[in-house]
Amino acid sequence: MATIKDVARLAGVGLGTASRVISGKGSVSPATLEKVRKAIEELDFRPSHAARTLLSGNSQMIGVYIPYLSGTFYTPILQSIYTALRAAGLNMVVAFGVGEGDARQQAIEGMNFLIERGSDGLIVMTNSLEEEDFAALGPFQARVVVINHEFASIAEQCFTVDHEAGGRLAAQTLLAQQHRKIAVIAGRASAPDNQARIAGFMAELEAAGIAPASVWMEDGEFSPEGGWACAERLLKSGYEFTALFCANDEMAVGALSCFQQAGVAVPQQVSVLGYDDTHSAEFTAPRLTSVHIPWSEMTLNGLNFLLNRCYDMQRPVERQYRVHVAERASLAAAGK
Repeated sequence: MATIKDVARLAGVGLGTASRVISGKGSVSPATLEKVRKAIEELDFRPSHAARTLLSGNSQMIGVYIPYLSGTFYTPILQSIYTALRAAGLNMVVAFGVGEGDARQQAIEGMNFLIERGSDGLIVMTNSLEEEDFAALGPFQARVVVINHEFASIAEQCFTVDHEAGGRLAAQTLLAQQHRKIAVIAGRASAPDNQARIAGFMAELEAAGIAPASVWMEDGEFSPEGGWACAERLLKSGYEFTALFCANDEMAVGALSCFQQAGVAVPQQVSVLGYDDTHSAEFTAPRLTSVHIPWSEMTLNGLNFLLNRCYDMQRPVERQYRVHVAERASLAAAGK
């Protein structure tokens, strides 16, 4: 495989001159430019990733941190990031929480890993970090974008939606179908976005005259297993309900499966409403009604912001996203 030294030797120029032509930085005469280009073509020269890094001063690589790699939530998000980066001639490296330590420590280690591997910038998706964790990154914190969380110190670099409004919308959807006996499977109590959507949901119920204390609610893991376990306990509790709100789609999938095994008909006996509107919501049985959170749009705008900052691109960046309910077969009027 040809190297930049081979190109310089064949073109009869110095290594620095060949480097300037390949990187596009610095001036050379038209005649020299033509000689180097002919040598590149003749040798079929393709600079390695390490060579491109040396020539350009950056790695052409964006790091992405997610808290875990399982289920169906993060896969389409990672795919959209990777597709956009490859279209821009860039690449991606991913880290996720593993090993010892709590979620915050895993996130800190994950970010440091990505920085040490030469990432030009980071996209971070976790609720576990604190303000001081970004300050500890020093100048590099200017090259970090956070998805689905807000930090005052880097507010311009955070891309999220109003989850409280999403929770209110979920409650409004059930109330519009005359549901008054409602159960809730919440996510992890420590997750700020979960806190916001549940707070919005309960506030809307209270405004409609339904006391939050009267609503059956249990916290679960954001997974089908968590949804199944909570739904099983709900059925055993004896609580009468006509509708169930799940704080994410994966828990809703588990609840639907549990109801199917228990002989509870959806939506004839119980309506089920999810949150996120992930790809899997369209393929449950019955198809899941869900609060649509524009994850791809939100993430790609965050990515555009990061590319502008890291590579002086001029990509458009939007910060307002529409949250709405994607109505499907799992929702019906109470008593129907």
